[in-house]
Amino acid sequence: MSKEIQERCLGIEDNNLIPELFGNFDENIKIIEDEFDVEILLRGGEIKIIGEELSTTLVERLLYKLIDILKRENKLTKQELMYTIQLIYEGKEEKVKELLNETLCITASGKAIKPKTLGQKRYIDAIKKRDIVFGIGPAGTGKTYLAMAMAVNAYKNKEVNRIILTRPAVEAGENLGFLPGDLQEKVDPYLRPIYDALFEIMGFETFGKLVEKGLIEVAPLAYMRGRTLDSAYVILDEAQNTTNEQMKMFLTRLGFGSKAIITGDITQIDLPKGKSSGLVTVSKILSDIKGIDFVYLTKLDIVRHPLVQRIIEAYDKYENK
Repeated sequence: MSKEIQERCLGIEDNNLIPELFGNFDENIKIIEDEFDVEILLRGGEIKIIGEELSTTLVERLLYKLIDILKRENKLTKQELMYTIQLIYEGKEEKVKELLNETLCITASGKAIKPKTLGQKRYIDAIKKRDIVFGIGPAGTGKTYLAMAMAVNAYKNKEVNRIILTRPAVEAGENLGFLPGDLQEKVDPYLRPIYDALFEIMGFETFGKLVEKGLIEVAPLAYMRGRTLDSAYVILDEAQNTTNEQMKMFLTRLGFGSKAIITGDITQIDLPKGKSSGLVTVSKILSDIKGIDFVYLTKLDIVRHPLVQRIIEAYDKYENK
């Protein structure tokens, strides 16, 4: 018995939105047609959706949400399209407004930094409310980048006096002495991802001036020992590569008026065999402590190339066999 095919029509108030909605060579529409098994046509300023009832209903809801995004941002990225499709399937498309209405900061090039998924929104909300937040999840979920955007925003709003960014140089190990240059030059390659993100957010010139004044510090985790970090926004990146001792040392550095964000991916631990990850252990020790939040991001929060999500899924399946 064949299923009944129906047709739905959407009137477009602003025809200028159509090119961005359809995408280059109609690539957005092709994705939607393949995903929902429908046919989408543009006729006389109207969009026609042809397919089974459930599919056409979902696509109609999807297109209205995509138009909302375009009215607000004047563009539609592939990531926004794919994530909105995911929300449509889950019946959560109304949550799109929450993402559109939240801007963390504006980069030096004028780009608005926003949470792009509901998981990222939960992460940002936790950072706003808590003084210590753990952001745990796979590569590409924006854990460190969003934390740095929040840090820059807090500094600009005079909520803190300085920003401190650190990560363990675990790959260096005993080979550090064989690298050329002084200690800072030796560890700089391990801190490069942090520098790159800050250059994008703040601009090279502003970043350089603040570093000179000591208002931004990018340093290996070993530099934190013995210090008390007052009125600072402190971010520990790649925390899965801390030992239990290093994690305890870092967390007990926090002083008055400070906030700490700890990010990491517990599936990518580079510690030597026999060494426990401080990030894995701390989630068992501090999960019930008031004032501390653990936010777990998933493959659904990945905002890199769509293939990254599929790669992580494939590795998960392989490792679970």
